[in-house]
Amino acid sequence: MTSSKNSIRDKFFKDSGSKKGKKTKNTSIYILLIFIAIQLSPILFIQSTYEYFLGQGLSEETALASTSGWLIFLTMGIGLLIALIVIFRDKQFFNIWKGKKPHIGWVILWGLFGFLLLLIGQSLAALLEMAIGIEPGSENTSTLVTIAEVAPVAIFAVVLFGPIMEELVFRRVIFGTLNQVTNFWIATAISALVFAVVHWEFVHLLLYFTTGLILAFLYQKTKSIIAPIIAHMLLNGYVMLIQLNIDKINRFIERMEQLEQLQFIYKIFL
Repeated sequence: MTSSKNSIRDKFFKDSGSKKGKKTKNTSIYILLIFIAIQLSPILFIQSTYEYFLGQGLSEETALASTSGWLIFLTMGIGLLIALIVIFRDKQFFNIWKGKKPHIGWVILWGLFGFLLLLIGQSLAALLEMAIGIEPGSENTSTLVTIAEVAPVAIFAVVLFGPIMEELVFRRVIFGTLNQVTNFWIATAISALVFAVVHWEFVHLLLYFTTGLILAFLYQKTKSIIAPIIAHMLLNGYVMLIQLNIDKINRFIERMEQLEQLQFIYKIFL
């Protein structure tokens, strides 16, 4: 038991590519700390940013949404930039898989296929949740869409910055590390649970577990973080596109239904 704990600790605190006699790199810990800072740092600027937008003549509700949108954009963007700088200084950070890596073309195709797997997996998970009495719909997603409607810059954080940062944390650092010392299922379960905790969506734990399972599978299958990043970005982009245009989509569906009714009536009297 002690040996297992020491192994996990060594994987987090030591880089597998470090040379003897040189200071050990703590890249994984740095990435985790940066992610935590991204989550907590907006607290320091909420009041001043909110007052700024109020001073611009915005209503309280709009000022609050603008504050959230810009802080999400700035903290996530700056945090990701710092994380990438830290990673680029550690040439061995992604070298955790044995064997030859697939060609980048296959990795991209797996990322696209992974997006389809995510859509199917989340649909099945949503059906299972409804079967056990859990209402569909994510409060977290609804909040982000509301913010994006007021502050469109938040879309960059949701579709671009967020997926990259989250894959670095949940797939490379947490899943990648645990997968080396436990197994695929334990590593996936823990990383998916942490993923759900961070998003404060405990009621949709099954949905997040399914998402984490598919993204972890993509990472292990391709041995490249690029594949789950592509799938994650496409999923978030798809959800944002649908949610931001839901009214237009509903109106289009209503018009199509009306058209079908007119065609039916026309055939009756023809």
